[in-house]
Amino acid sequence: MHGWIILDKPLGLGSTQGVSAVKRCLRQGGYGKGIKVGHGGTLDPLATGVLPIAVGEATKLAGRMLDSDKVYDFTIRFGEQTSTLDAEGEVVATSDVRPTRAALEAVLPRFSGPIDQVPPAYSALKIDGERAYDLARAGEEVVLASRAVTIHSLLSSPSPMGRGTALEERGGGAGTLASVPGADAPPLHHPSDGPPPQAELGEELEEVTLTAHVSKGTYIRSLARDIALALGTVGHVTMLRRTKAGPFTLAPAISLDKLNEMGQARTLEQILLPLRAGLDDIPALALDPDQAGALRQGRVLAGIAVDDGQYFAMLGDIPVALVEALDAQVRVVRGFNLD
Repeated sequence: MHGWIILDKPLGLGSTQGVSAVKRCLRQGGYGKGIKVGHGGTLDPLATGVLPIAVGEATKLAGRMLDSDKVYDFTIRFGEQTSTLDAEGEVVATSDVRPTRAALEAVLPRFSGPIDQVPPAYSALKIDGERAYDLARAGEEVVLASRAVTIHSLLSSPSPMGRGTALEERGGGAGTLASVPGADAPPLHHPSDGPPPQAELGEELEEVTLTAHVSKGTYIRSLARDIALALGTVGHVTMLRRTKAGPFTLAPAISLDKLNEMGQARTLEQILLPLRAGLDDIPALALDPDQAGALRQGRVLAGIAVDDGQYFAMLGDIPVALVEALDAQVRVVRGFNLD
């Protein structure tokens, strides 16, 4: 059992609880007690969606998921800001202002490309060794430094007239109206369409649902807070769903009920994605038996005619190591103990 199980995490479940659920199913299904299990990126209990669970040797790659891009659907409700920036916290600020779609369209380009954001006080970041959320719950003032993140694209939900707003990073980070690849909704308005439909653009919004493709370290709750403030109001997240984490989407994701059912039936192999699935952006490097043996012993391969960069070294269908090639030499980054 070496690979990935993708959970569609339900509301209220923590990431470590998701790991425990997979461990329990492996144990109850008779797969063994010593199998390593870990998750590929924390997902808040109040969020749902893609939670990659690494099994066996895939746990050696789980750290790479932390550095990967993520895609989220999220809803901002305007008029109230909470202490946690989501529906769980207490209301700390209110506003009677409700933005229009025109205002939303005008503001979203500010949040496309590289931006700085201040993480939520209720986050897992550490301050002097203590979790920020522990300090916040204890009533202490939490001051976190801003961090640089990248918003690759933003897409609003379709309006009643069947249009949406899409913004995608271009070059040095300037946001421009453009269709996000794979999105069904066209831009809210384009100059070639003639005058914008005033009824649509003038509509006041109680809430709005957006889709964001973001870099590692991006806090969607902070993004929602800042969008609301830029619109002259306040807001908080009422729905957060991760639809993609690194290479993993909702397509292979399973519910906890399905996980338990397949664990009891000893059919977890049917949903286990291969080790390679976590490295779909890295090319394979075919090895002969002597080369594979050398890498397994930690030796450096010399005279390998490949471009510099990382590779997934394979002996036939067996993963041997994640390797780094530099100046025709290949070194092990992560070795896999597979037969």
